[in-house]
Amino acid sequence: MGNEWIPQIYEEKIRTLRTRSVKLDIPEKENQAFIHHTLLGIELQIRKTRFASPDLSTARYMQVFAWIGCAEFAIPYDITKISGLADELESSWHKTLLLFNAMSTPKSPQAKGRQRAALIREIRTQLNEIGAGKKIPEFKKSTKQRKNS
Repeated sequence: MGNEWIPQIYEEKIRTLRTRSVKLDIPEKENQAFIHHTLLGIELQIRKTRFASPDLSTARYMQVFAWIGCAEFAIPYDITKISGLADELESSWHKTLLLFNAMSTPKSPQAKGRQRAALIREIRTQLNEIGAGKKIPEFKKSTKQRKNS
């Protein structure tokens, strides 16, 4: 993946900027994350928990880390940089998954799942080794999703 490897983007393009640490209360595994546009603003939903986001770019940026299961990560102070970085991280994530699917040999779904989990665990481990920097207050949880929704 070269320059498009998520940990490399994180280390070279994000951690070199002035950043602050964000911590989300999410499990350390691949997660589904959804962005919701509500009357109160933008929210990122991971499982049944929703996290308020100041804008769509920040929600997209945080979504990539939620997909990977990286609970603590750095976010740039300069909000004008977040959108471009979110684009780059999303693109890298999707290319990683496409490349994984293309290179994985036909195996049982269980074996393919274990390989995918190992790949995502490696990305998460490398991101955690790079670190998140200074801490800021956690993003506030907003409403929990109803069971019927």
